Amino acid sequence: MRVLVAPDKFKGTLTAEEAARAIAVGLVRGLPGVALDLLPIADGGEGTVDALVEASGGERREVEVTGPDGGRVRAAWGVLGDGRTAVVEAAAACGLGLVAPGRRDPQTATSRGLGDLLLAVADAGLTEVIVGLGGTGTNDGGAGLAQALGARLLDADGRDLPPGGAALARLDRVEPGSRLTALRAALHVTCACDVLSPLTGPEGASLVFGPQKGASPEVARALDAALARWGEALRRDLGADVAGLPGAGAAGGLGAGLAALLGARLVSGADLVLDAVGFDARAAGADLVVTGEGSLDAQTRRAKAPLLALRRARALGRPVVALAGQVTDDAAALDDEGLVAALAAVTRLQAPDEAARDAAPRLARAAETLGRLLALGGRLATGGAP
Repeated sequence: MRVLVAPDKFKGTLTAEEAARAIAVGLVRGLPGVALDLLPIADGGEGTVDALVEASGGERREVEVTGPDGGRVRAAWGVLGDGRTAVVEAAAACGLGLVAPGRRDPQTATSRGLGDLLLAVADAGLTEVIVGLGGTGTNDGGAGLAQALGARLLDADGRDLPPGGAALARLDRVEPGSRLTALRAALHVTCACDVLSPLTGPEGASLVFGPQKGASPEVARALDAALARWGEALRRDLGADVAGLPGAGAAGGLGAGLAALLGARLVSGADLVLDAVGFDARAAGADLVVTGEGSLDAQTRRAKAPLLALRRARALGRPVVALAGQVTDDAAALDDEGLVAALAAVTRLQAPDEAARDAAPRLARAAETLGRLLALGGRLATGGAP
């Protein structure tokens, strides 16, 4: 049997590559002799740089940028094999994991570091840029990005706004400046969005994803109103009506900011990565596709990588099984997409440090169970003893 192992990251515990290796270990234990093809995938969040650099034969680089809390962090980015396309991750500069849980505050977190990354790209003479949007701790709609690129965000008294999405409630006008104007002409930006949500509203950045970043219901509503003000300012001052674009709400509204500020094109991050790594050809050569992520739940249906992998494999006539840290009741909706089965690696509540420590062996154990079931199915199909 040939199995394509194509998981996304298990957020907070395993990278996509680590998850693929753990699944491989378990499958070999449960189904000796299985032929494996490991293909870590991503959806625009963490792992996008690694996936695209490896697929293209490119190189990784690193630069110091502003972190989400205003401190300095080292952020990796990549140059693809064509030598003219850069790939960066918003999460590398303003990711949720860059700030300790007790210090996370989506009201003040800034996306300025992504602007620093784009300036490094421009300084390197690259003109094509892929920006992975996902996994951020910010909810500022790209306001910090705008300030890093030379724009001024002013209140009614002509004072520059401080960092963070909450300050946008006082936004009076946006002055783009010559530097941003020049960058807009020089860079051709494609945003790989991990979700295709609008900027605001019940399905927007603040109300859906704000609570994951530490926002209370009251704070999430206030941030939603602040982003609505930001969207209106982008329309009025820059002539960019982007609030309703699919993907505008990705990464705390960075999709809207990049579209308005740099004319970025917003696309499904999962589709972009799956195309780049040659998923379809490798799935066509497999008997089974195994995908997965940290939590298989309602958000998996929001254009996440495992969902897109499932749809593509199904179109090729290949069965798909998902392995995840946890599988919620919402994941049952994936049955309608053709998912054969979903197995959870975690069967009890764990403290975060324990979950991180045990993630790989638990995932390997779940994969071993899958391997044993496949072996049993094979024996039954051929009339052998169970």
